[in-house]
Amino acid sequence: MKVIICGAGQVGWQIARHLSGERNDVTVVDVNPDLVRRATDTLDVQGIIGHASYPSVLDRAGARDADMIIAATHSDEVNMVTCQVAHSVFAINRKIARLRAQSYLDVIYSDLYRSDHLPIDVVISPEREVAEAALQRLAAPAAFDTESFFAGQGQLLGIHIDEDCPVINTPLRQLTDLFSTLRAIVVGIRRKGHLFVPNAGDQIFADDQAYIFTDRADVNRTLEIFGKTQTKQDRVVIIGGGNVGLGVAKVLEARTDRVRVKVIERNRATAEQAADALERTIVLNGDGLDSVVLEEAGISSADAVLVVTDDDKTNLLAAVRAKELGCKMTICLVNDPSLVPLMGPLAIDAYINPRATTVSSILRHIRQGRVRGVYSIGDAEAELIEAQVLGTSPMAGSRIRDINFPEGVLIGGVLKDGKVIKPTGSTRIEEGDVVAIFSMAADVPEVEQLLQVSIDFF
Repeated sequence: MKVIICGAGQVGWQIARHLSGERNDVTVVDVNPDLVRRATDTLDVQGIIGHASYPSVLDRAGARDADMIIAATHSDEVNMVTCQVAHSVFAINRKIARLRAQSYLDVIYSDLYRSDHLPIDVVISPEREVAEAALQRLAAPAAFDTESFFAGQGQLLGIHIDEDCPVINTPLRQLTDLFSTLRAIVVGIRRKGHLFVPNAGDQIFADDQAYIFTDRADVNRTLEIFGKTQTKQDRVVIIGGGNVGLGVAKVLEARTDRVRVKVIERNRATAEQAADALERTIVLNGDGLDSVVLEEAGISSADAVLVVTDDDKTNLLAAVRAKELGCKMTICLVNDPSLVPLMGPLAIDAYINPRATTVSSILRHIRQGRVRGVYSIGDAEAELIEAQVLGTSPMAGSRIRDINFPEGVLIGGVLKDGKVIKPTGSTRIEEGDVVAIFSMAADVPEVEQLLQVSIDFF
């Protein structure tokens, strides 16, 4: 597949990294020569320096025979015009654009992106993706990472294994014997910084990070078995009242269980806008690092604090301050992946990486086959892929034990006739089933072959 990626920033580079590693023909376009050079020096891609929306630049990038264009520059308007040029001048079949401004995302203007208007096939909103990730973290406070699959019926949980975990030093095959009705499978383990797919004889040790795929109905039981207690989040403080914080607050105050939310926003104009948009949520104009402001927000009795300002260091420090003042759980937004190792020493419970959430969303629309969801794990080390099995797939009609999976691939769950099934070696995968596959990054191309269908995007 020939793909043009416009924008060589963090998201563009990460998408290029995924696709070039899967033997696609990738060209990266950016007006910044340093970013283009970084991409061509570190990845197997071609680079073009220039404005992505210029027809001449896209022509040099090979737009005349490209299969897809991904517009992920820092400008919404450039991304929109790039897709228009790609459609009108070069007839590129698939066009994906990253758009940030909320005005472009309002449902009442959705007709704007029709093929006879502004032809964008897929619109990705980083702020909405991050807000959704934040809500998922709040829904599973005992997990450091979480993502929903199977239309909410399946859940991936990232759990840090503590010394008092009841199942440490237990071979995974024994977990099946001990908890025969538990619909949960350990699909990945990170140990001393190394992520791998375990086999039945592997054990879980203290300080491991385990990725577990489970039926939604078994989430609480899964957490208990792995030594975690799930608590309800009745009081939440959000530091940062921009698009992400406001989006989360709107969802929380609309819930029937009446979560009490308070928002702290440093910028007065932004705080006033948030206050106008919210009905029951209290908005405080102040610094989220200020202990007095945090106390006024009731941080000592809060079940969770969500820190989503546009500055990573502020987010880290505010989360630490909130924990110091008695907040039970801290979640913060971190753009810079080099800061992630600080989460443990700083006792921050969970983090959200906007780049990873945006990359996951874009990958969902790139993968070949009937792919319904993709979640990027860690620093693009692995993926959890949800896909429907087609009749053309080598998996269709085969038992799992007979499918030639690479060593770094494991099926975490199967959705059959609307019910989540815990897969075993004897489980037969049928056409129409939906599977959740955990795959190390290097093995994703082989997974796509197993999901086989010629270039076909859904």
